Amino acid sequence: MKSFLFRHAATAALALTAMLGVRAATPGPKPINLLFIMTDQQRWDAMSCAGNTVLTTPNLDQLAAQGARFSKYYSSCPVCTPARTVMLTGHALESNHVWSNANVDTSDLPAAFLSFDQILLRSGYKGEYYGKWHVPYQLALDYTRPVRWLNGKNKPPQSKADMSDSDAYRAYVRKNVPALAPKPGQLLQKNGVWPYTPIPLDENYGRATSEKASQAEAYGRLEIPPEHSSTAYTAKEGLEALERLKGGPFTLTISLDPPHPPMITPEPYYSLYPPEKIPVPASLNDPRTNSPYADRNKSADDARYRDPQNIRQMTSIYYGMVAEIDVWVGKILQRLDELGLAENTLVIFTADHGEELGEHGMHGKFVFYEGSVHVPLLLRLPGVIPAKTVVNAPASQLDLFGTILDYLNQPARPTEGHSLRPLIEGKESGAGRIAISEWPAANLPGFMVTDGRWKLLFGRNATNKSLDALYDLRTDPHELNNLIGRNPDREKSRSEALRMKGLLIDWLAQVKSPLLETVKARPVIAGP
Repeated sequence: MKSFLFRHAATAALALTAMLGVRAATPGPKPINLLFIMTDQQRWDAMSCAGNTVLTTPNLDQLAAQGARFSKYYSSCPVCTPARTVMLTGHALESNHVWSNANVDTSDLPAAFLSFDQILLRSGYKGEYYGKWHVPYQLALDYTRPVRWLNGKNKPPQSKADMSDSDAYRAYVRKNVPALAPKPGQLLQKNGVWPYTPIPLDENYGRATSEKASQAEAYGRLEIPPEHSSTAYTAKEGLEALERLKGGPFTLTISLDPPHPPMITPEPYYSLYPPEKIPVPASLNDPRTNSPYADRNKSADDARYRDPQNIRQMTSIYYGMVAEIDVWVGKILQRLDELGLAENTLVIFTADHGEELGEHGMHGKFVFYEGSVHVPLLLRLPGVIPAKTVVNAPASQLDLFGTILDYLNQPARPTEGHSLRPLIEGKESGAGRIAISEWPAANLPGFMVTDGRWKLLFGRNATNKSLDALYDLRTDPHELNNLIGRNPDREKSRSEALRMKGLLIDWLAQVKSPLLETVKARPVIAGP
C-alpha cells in the first residue's frame, strides 16, 4: 500500500509540474570521491607491475591494470616534507618556500596556496587524513576530523589534534599488545615500543639493548604480531574512516609510513623474500669518481652499503614492507568495492620519494639518482580512466594537483603543473613534457631535469661547487656514465647538456625563480 501511495504521489507531482509548464529537475553528475594512498620512500620499481621480478604486488598490479600507470613519474624533491607540499599545493619549492623537513612547523607557505583537499573540503566534501602528515600544518585545518602531526614533543600552534601520530601509535600498541622486553640480541629502536632482532647491517648489531638507534640505520625483524604493525594500524584507521565517509562525497588520505626506515618488519613479511634470491644492484660497485655524489657517504658507511650480503638482506626487508603495504591496499580496495564506491572513486597510489637500496653503494634518499627520485603513480577511475593504460611520458608531483581537480570536475586553480588527464586519454603525445626535481643542498646539484631519456643534474647557482652530470637513461639506465663532469669526452655531449639546461631555464622562468639569472650563468661544462 505504501509503495502504491508513493507511486501515485510521484505521478501526481509530475503531472502538476507539466501543467504549470515547469521543467522537472534532473540530477546532476554524481560527485567523484577521492581515495589517496601514499607510501614513504617507495621506489618506482618496487612493484611487480613495474617490472620487478622478485617482489610480488598483486593488489597494486590489479590497480594498475584497472587504470593507468606512469612509468616515468618523479618526485619534485627527494625529501619528505617538500615533496608532500608540492603534491598537495601544485606549486614548486621555488614558490611554496618549503625547502626541507625542518619547514614543517615554521614554513612561510603563502596563505593563498591551498591543498587539493582544502579545495574539495571547502566545496562540500567531507574528508579525513590518517598516517604520516609531515606537511606545514596550515594545510591540515579543514579536515572533518583533526589531523595528527608527525612526531615531536611540541604541538604545532595551529594543530587541533591532541597528540602526534607516533604517540598515538605507541599508545595503541601499549593498549593492544602485551609488553615484551627485548631478549639477548634484540634491540629497541629509538621511539619504538617493541623489540626487533637486528641484521648485521644495523648500526647497533651485536651491542646491548639500545634505545638510541637512529631510524635510518635500523634493520631487522620486528617481534610484533603483524595485525599491530604501523602499516596495519594506519590502514585500519583508513578503513574505519571509509565507513564514516561512505555517504560521500569524500576525500580520504591513507598515508603509510613504510617502507621508510626503520626497515624493520614482522613475520610473515620479514621472511617472504630470502636474501640469497635477491640480485644486487648493477651499480653497487660504482666508484662514483665522476659523480656529483662522490663524497656522499663516509668511507665506513660506504663499505657497509657496498657489501652484497648486507644489501640483499636490506632489500629483503624492504620488499617485505612493500608486500605488507600491498596486502592492506588490497583490503582497502575490497572494502571500497563492497560499499559500492569503487565505480565513483578516483583512487591514487603514489609515494613521496624513493630509496637508493644499495645502488651506487648508497642508501636512503636526498639524491637525484633514479632509485631516490623516481616513484610510482597509479590512478583508477572506472569508466573514465582507460584500463591497462601505461604512460611513458615524464611527469612529476607538480602535476598531481591539477590532475585531481580535473578528474573531480572542480574549477581549475593556479598551479605550476599540468593535468595528466590528456596523457592518460591519449589526447597528448607527451612530447615536450619534462619533470623537474630540486633540493637545496650545499655543494650538490640543486636541480634535476629529465625529458624521459636525457637527465641533467645541475648546480643551484653559478658558483656552486657541485659536479654536474648528464645521463642517457636509454643507453645507461643505471646512471654509471656521466657524459659531462670529468668525462674526457665531455665536449661530445655539450649540445645535449645545453639543450637540457635550456629546459631547466625555461622552467625557472615560468616559476619566477630568483635563481634564474645565476643558473643561466653557470656553464654546462666547467673548466679543466
